[in-house]
Amino acid sequence: MHIPNGTTAELELVTFRQALAAANTPSEEYDINEWLYAPNFYSEYRYILGTRGKKPLICIGINPSTAEPGNLDNTLKSVQRIAHGNGFDSFIMFNVYAQRATRPDDMERQCNLHLHRENMEAFRYVLSLSEKSAVWAAWGAIIEKRNYLSACVRDMVAVGQEFGAQWYHAGAVSKKGHPHHPLYLRKDEPLKPFDIEGYLDLLEGK
Repeated sequence: MHIPNGTTAELELVTFRQALAAANTPSEEYDINEWLYAPNFYSEYRYILGTRGKKPLICIGINPSTAEPGNLDNTLKSVQRIAHGNGFDSFIMFNVYAQRATRPDDMERQCNLHLHRENMEAFRYVLSLSEKSAVWAAWGAIIEKRNYLSACVRDMVAVGQEFGAQWYHAGAVSKKGHPHHPLYLRKDEPLKPFDIEGYLDLLEGK
């Protein structure tokens, strides 16, 4: 369980570029040839966690919890299984908002714009790792927990357009159009194209 100690505005944030440089530096904690982890230490926020490969599946949740390299939670285990089941050699877990909180109700009430900007830098980086970026929308109805989350998604979609990202979902979408969370999906659940532009229209009209 991770309950935030306070708001991220109280922290001296490591920029994504600083975090990436550290993530590419050998570590005694884990194998950097296998794992991509930024920041490369447990903290109140996380930009990315995943495995290294030539064909990654980028999974988008709402916010990170406790997972670390070699210590995946059930959500990340499901992400890894579905990535491999759909022909990807690796996965990257990314999030709409980078603050760690096991319970979304514990997320901060106000968006930290500095943290969000650095998170978008991280998103640009993971999209640059492959020619045809496959992005799996997997945040579920949790997006309704905070008003700022829909704006964060819109920014992500705009960044994705710069890279020609292809959006997918797995499992059934909710009545409100939200893409299914990775938990409780079959390990052989196929990815299906997701109309992210239509989804943004739904968010605007909610």
